[in-house]
Formats: sequence, C-alpha cells, structure tokens
Amino acid sequence: MRILPHDQTVLDHVAAREPAIVERAIGWSNVNSGSRNAAGLARMLDLLEAEARRFGGEIARLPTRASSSVDDDGAVRSEAHADALRISMRPDAPVQVILTGHYDTVFPAGSAFQTVVTRADGALNGPGIADMKGGVSVMLAALEAFETHPDKARVGWTVLLSPDEEIGSPASAPLLAELGARGHVGMTYEPAMPDGSLAGARKGSGNYHLIVTGKAAHAGRAFDEGANAVAGAAILAARLHALNGRREGVTVNVAKIAGGGPLNVVADNAVVRFNVRVPDRAASDWIEAAVREIAADIPFPGLTLDLHGGMTRAPKPMDASQTALFEAVRDAGALLGQTLAWKPSGGVCEGNNLHAAGLPNIDTLGVLGGDIHSDQEFAWPASFVERAQLSALILCKIASGEIDALKLKSLRLETM
Repeated sequence: MRILPHDQTVLDHVAAREPAIVERAIGWSNVNSGSRNAAGLARMLDLLEAEARRFGGEIARLPTRASSSVDDDGAVRSEAHADALRISMRPDAPVQVILTGHYDTVFPAGSAFQTVVTRADGALNGPGIADMKGGVSVMLAALEAFETHPDKARVGWTVLLSPDEEIGSPASAPLLAELGARGHVGMTYEPAMPDGSLAGARKGSGNYHLIVTGKAAHAGRAFDEGANAVAGAAILAARLHALNGRREGVTVNVAKIAGGGPLNVVADNAVVRFNVRVPDRAASDWIEAAVREIAADIPFPGLTLDLHGGMTRAPKPMDASQTALFEAVRDAGALLGQTLAWKPSGGVCEGNNLHAAGLPNIDTLGVLGGDIHSDQEFAWPASFVERAQLSALILCKIASGEIDALKLKSLRLETM
C-alpha cells in the first residue's frame, strides 16, 4: 500500500480546507443540541442538511421511533425524538461504506456550557467540539475530498446522522441495524481515545429502570399499614450492587434512586435506575437473567415491582473482521506518518450497533481531544485535518481494493 498521485490529490483537497473544517465544527458546537432540546436539534438538522446539499446525492430526513421513559414518580411515558439525516451516494456501487455520527450532545438547553473558546494552549474548549461535531465535520471533509478520486464509482456511501446517541440510540437503533446489515465497512466518528488510540473491543451496555410501588400511610399514626417503596428500592439497589465481582468484566452501576415525599408519609413510589456493562454475549445473557431474578423477588410484602429497559448495545469484540480492518487502517495511517494503536474500551457507541448488525467498523475516527461529557471538553485543531486525511485515504484504499471491503464483510458474517 502506498500513496498514489490521485490519492495525494484527495489528501491535498483536505489540507487546503483546514480552516473551514475547524470553523464549521465551532459553529455547530455553538448551537446547543442536547438530546432532548427539540429546538436545538431542529436547528442543527437544518445546518447539516445545508452542508449535505453540496454533495448532490440523495438526502432524506428519516423519522425515528418513539421510546419509552420512566419519570421519577414511576410514570411511564412515550418520548418522541428528532429526525435522523441520511445522505447517500451511489447506492448501487459494488462496495458500500456506512458512515455514522450523531448531532446530539449531553448538554441540555439550560447548560452554562454553550460556546467554544480557545484555551491558552491552543485547544478548542466547547460543547460537542470533540463529541462529536468535530467528528462530523471531519467525516464530511473526507467524503468531499474522496468525491474527487477517479475510482469513486466503485464505492457507494451512506451517512446517517442521528439525534439520540448520547441517550443510547433508542430512536435510531433500527436505522443503524438496517444500514449495518447492508453495508460492507463502517466508519464512525466518536473522538479518538485521549492518547490518540482507536477503540478496539467495546463492552456491551444496558440501561434499566426498576419501578417500586408501595402503599402510602401516615408515618406516625399508621406506619404498619404502609409499604415503604424507598426502603424496598434501597434493598434492591444493594442486591444489584452485589452482582459486581461475580462475573469477570461485568459491572452494575446503580446510578439513582428517585421517589418518596414528605418525611411523615410512608413512601409509595420509587425508581431504581442502573446501568450494566458486559464483555461478551454470554455475560450479557447472565446479567439479564440476574437482573430479572432480582426484579422478581419482592423485598417485603406490600410492594410491586415493574422492570423497564434492557440491553441497548451488544458487545463489540475484536473478532477476525475487526482485527483485519484495524490492521488495514493502521497501515493507511502509517502512510500519513500517523502511528495508530487500539485499546479496549468500556464505553459504547453506534459502532456496537453496526457490529451487531454484521458490519465491521472503526468507531473512533473523530478528532483528538478529551474530557468529553464535561465542561472541560476539548479538541486539538491540528487533529481535524489529520483525521480527515486518514478517513479520506481509507476511502481511497477501499476504492482501489487495497482494503478489501467485501472480504471484511465476509469475515464478519462468519462470526455471527
């Protein structure tokens, strides 16, 4: 594998647009698009669609499914989500590349963290600048450059930009599954690890909400007539926490207990919210069974339990297809003077969804930065061009066949 003259033209196209790639991400990050900020998500969708029109391909806003959520008082409600944006070029080409990203962030409309500033060390500090509006800008820059390549006709590509990744992709999961099933290689734009490494194996993740319903009573006059839901929730939380250490790689994080009311009232409602992480399918089956066993065992008389949620993302192991793809990407990086390594991650992303649907993928092709999901989130400006050139070169080598997308897909299907 080497950089050919037409590959270099593509790389030069990226480099010439460095200021625009960075400024575009800054502008997007200055638009609050928290996962539940409908107005902000709508504004971002308009901006993204305007950028998409430059490609001349098929553009579609795709409705996403509603999801259910559990309020702190135990009420279950249906929640609508914003549309996803799909951009497609050459859907009939022999090789199909699926590129995904998300335009939501973890920062709600009322967050104090709203704009991008430049730190004294030159890093950009702002909401979503790394996770992942910087990554989306990198993705589009790579695709724009690739469209100048003489072999582009061999590769079709589809971009899916979703509005709900930061809350587990409950609305866009079916869209990811459909694309993963029909694509050959996936490219996703979460930020790189803090040291520049790519994420390799990823754990699977599940989110659960256990509703505990008791019976209200006066805490002084009729205490024995009540059934305290908060006390029951505490017992259940302890049982869930006790699952930690029982199976290698499995963790249970009891994140919140909500419920109760005045001090002189026996609490009649509570909700236990928890997350689980698992390294493989067998561990996923084990923790699901363990959680359901706990949810079926009432701590004391007078309570009822109602479990909601489940596994939202399957584990993403380093199988043969993933290993082969990582090695090819590492070789492409070496041509650019980029030393790429990978390491396992307990985090999850759309790459889990795509892999579960049969798509080998690299899911940390975004910018270099760190402190994501906090008001210290940052990205290094120089990494925008570096990472866009890496993606552009990967696309060039898929087009030339030096990265054999059809073989990678075959390897993935063999392990399903």
